[in-house]
Amino acid sequence: MNARVLRIELKRSVAPWAGAAVLTTALGFLLLLRGTLGNGTTAWTAQWTAMALWIRGLLFYLWPLAVGLGALQGLRDRRSKISELLATTPRPARHRAAVLVGATAAALASAFALLIVVGGVQVLANTEYTHLGWLPISLVGALALVAGAVLGMGTARALPSVFTPPLLAIGAFAFTVLMQMSLGRTQTSTASGIPVTEPNQLSLLSPAVQDVRDTLTTLSASVHIGQTIWLLGMAVTGFALLVAARPRTRLLALTPLLAGAAVALFVLPTDPDRMFVLDKTAAEPVCDGPVCVTRTQQGRLDDVAGPGKRALSMLHTALGGRAPVSVRENDTVLQEGTTPKWSGRTVPLDFDDSGVVAAKSGQELTWVLIGKGMVPGCSPVGWSGTGGEDVARAVAVGWVLGDLKSLPDVAESIRRHVDSEARPLWKKFRTLPPAQQRARIDAMRTAALSCKGDALAALTGGASR
Repeated sequence: MNARVLRIELKRSVAPWAGAAVLTTALGFLLLLRGTLGNGTTAWTAQWTAMALWIRGLLFYLWPLAVGLGALQGLRDRRSKISELLATTPRPARHRAAVLVGATAAALASAFALLIVVGGVQVLANTEYTHLGWLPISLVGALALVAGAVLGMGTARALPSVFTPPLLAIGAFAFTVLMQMSLGRTQTSTASGIPVTEPNQLSLLSPAVQDVRDTLTTLSASVHIGQTIWLLGMAVTGFALLVAARPRTRLLALTPLLAGAAVALFVLPTDPDRMFVLDKTAAEPVCDGPVCVTRTQQGRLDDVAGPGKRALSMLHTALGGRAPVSVRENDTVLQEGTTPKWSGRTVPLDFDDSGVVAAKSGQELTWVLIGKGMVPGCSPVGWSGTGGEDVARAVAVGWVLGDLKSLPDVAESIRRHVDSEARPLWKKFRTLPPAQQRARIDAMRTAALSCKGDALAALTGGASR
C-alpha cells in the first residue's frame, strides 16, 4: 500500500470523518467539562499519567463511536452496489481490506495522538516531573480505537444491514458502561466493614479505565500486555471478516477474537492491587531538610519547605519529645473506604487537602500543617466530611500558637461553622490549668493518630467512642 493509494482512500472513505468525530467530541469533554475531570493533583492537565488515564477514560464512548463508524465504512461497497464487481477483479480482497483498514487506522490514531498533544502541552506547563510511564496507557488506547473500528468493518461486511452500525455502537456502549458499573465491579468491604466496590478482571476487557483517584498509581505491565493481546485478537477477527467470502470462513474468523479473550484473561491480573499499582519512581521523595514531597510534586517543594520547617519548630516547642520530626507528602495508596493510620513522628502533607489548597500565604500553610500534625484526620479514603475533628484541630492549633486562628478552607461555610463551634470550646479550654490542657491535648492526639477514638471528646474530657 503506497502513499498515493492511501490518500485516495482517505478522500473517498469516512475515515477522516471518524478521526474528526473522535477529536472534536473528546476535546469538548476535556475542555468544556474540565471541572469534572479531576481537581488539583488529579486534574487531566496536572500530571502525565493522570492525563493519559483521563483520556483513556473517554473511551467509554469513543470506542463505541469508532465501532459504529467502522461498521458504516464496512457497508460502503454494498451501499455503492459494487460488491460483485470488486469480486471479479484480480486484486486480492486482502489488499483492498488493507487499504481500508490503513486509512481508518491512520485517521483514528492521528486523532488520538492530537488529544495527547493538547493535554501534553498543558501538562508541561504544570509539572516539572516528566517520564514515559504514560506512553503504554496511551498506545493501548489508540490500539483500542483502531481495533474497534476494524471489528465494526468486518462485522458490517459479514452482516450487511443498515441496522448493523447503530446496533454495534449501542452494543459497544452498553459493554463499556456495564464494565464500569456492574459486570466489571465486585462488591467487597474494608477491614472496618465499610462496603465498597472494586474493579474485577472482566473490567480490564473494556478499553476505558476507571476515574483517576491519585497521581501515584498507574496500570501494571500485565494489564498492558493482556489488553494488547485482547485488542489484537479483535483487530485480526475484524480483518478476517472483511476478506472472508463464505459463511464457514466467517465462523473461523471469530477464532482470534475468542483466543485473544482467553489468553488475555489468563494474563490479566485478578487482584485489584495488581491492576493499579504504585508508581515507585513517581513516589520517590524529594526533600529539603525534614520536608519531603513526592517526585510528582517536586516543583512545589520550595513553596512548602519554609512553612513546613516553621510548623515543625512550633510543634517541637509545644509537644517536646512527642512532636513530629518531618513533613512528608503522603505516598501510601490505600483502598477506597479504608480508615488511615498515622505516625506521630510525621506531619502528613496532601496537596489536595482543602486547607492546603485554600492557604493564601506561608503563614496560613504553617497553621494547616500544624493542624495536620495534631489531628491528621480519620475520614475513610475517598470520603469527605466535617465534624468534631475539624473543631478539635482548630483548638489544637490555637493551643500551639497561643491564640485561636481561623484555619483556611476552600468552602467558606465550613470555615465559619468550624470557627463558631471552636470559639466557645477554646474559651473554656483556656481556663484549665496548663497541666490539664496538656493532658487533654495528649489524649486528643492519641485518639486522632490511632483513628480509634473521638478526638473532640478527648479534648473536652469526655469518653472516647
